[in-house]
Amino acid sequence: MQSPPTGTAVRIRGLRKVYGGVVAVDGIDLDIRRGETFALLGPNGAGKSTTVEILEGYRSRTAGEVDVLGVDPAHGGRDWKARLGIVLQTGGETGLLTVREVLKHFARLYPDPRDVDDVIAAVGLEAKANMRVSKLSGGQQRRVDVALGIVGRPELLFLDEPTTGFDPEARRQFWGLIRSLKAEGTTIVLTTHYLDEAAQLADRAGVIAGGRLVDVGGIHEIGGAEARVPVVRWNDAEGRPHEVRTHEPGRVVASMVGALGGEPRALEVIRPTLEDVYLGLVRSAGADPDAAAADTNEEAVA
Repeated sequence: MQSPPTGTAVRIRGLRKVYGGVVAVDGIDLDIRRGETFALLGPNGAGKSTTVEILEGYRSRTAGEVDVLGVDPAHGGRDWKARLGIVLQTGGETGLLTVREVLKHFARLYPDPRDVDDVIAAVGLEAKANMRVSKLSGGQQRRVDVALGIVGRPELLFLDEPTTGFDPEARRQFWGLIRSLKAEGTTIVLTTHYLDEAAQLADRAGVIAGGRLVDVGGIHEIGGAEARVPVVRWNDAEGRPHEVRTHEPGRVVASMVGALGGEPRALEVIRPTLEDVYLGLVRSAGADPDAAAADTNEEAVA
């Protein structure tokens, strides 16, 4: 593979992973720019986690070429790994150490770590800093996972379902942390089932279904213009529902008001969300829409 252009953190060409006779990742091409937050979206089993694990150097690939921060992950050494931050989908540091002790231990492994107390505050664990990690709730242990992922001041941060177990307030505090990391120039690769989280944090997104990258683009552009056409819904005088997709919802509503001489019943103007676009892409790719919808509706556990 040719050297990636300046400003590219991740470059993938023809990535393929086969387990036995099952193709998990099927020919993905993707570039992720330095300093951007990129969301990798898709239903369970789509190939997201496999792709990310290959980028992290934890899983081998069957075919294709991969460059992460100028290095093939299959041959990344200790110095390269120190430039990465990783928050796995499942983790949970347990044992007899306190939150502060665990973070101080891991901070010593990096050349330029963040201040441990700053990290504890950033993930909202000040009140639990001197408690053993094994005594924390599941959601609090998840915050420790996030703290371990950022304590080394990574150039590239992988976040795999980072806010699982966070309550709504904690999720928004975490979003603020991610925005501050981005402002410092950190490149972030995010996988999440929370589509509102992707919409809030990501500059661009890619949707994987059936091991293939079915679309990639700006967070407000993915799916194309037609996928984002507003829908006007209303009921007529007899209560029958009507629906029109239109690029000019204001004109449609104005014409109805003029024709009816008043406000239409049950009037709604709905602009498709990222979740709507995502589900449409997954259905078009032939993936299970029910599984995809279930993914988007997961709720945080306090």
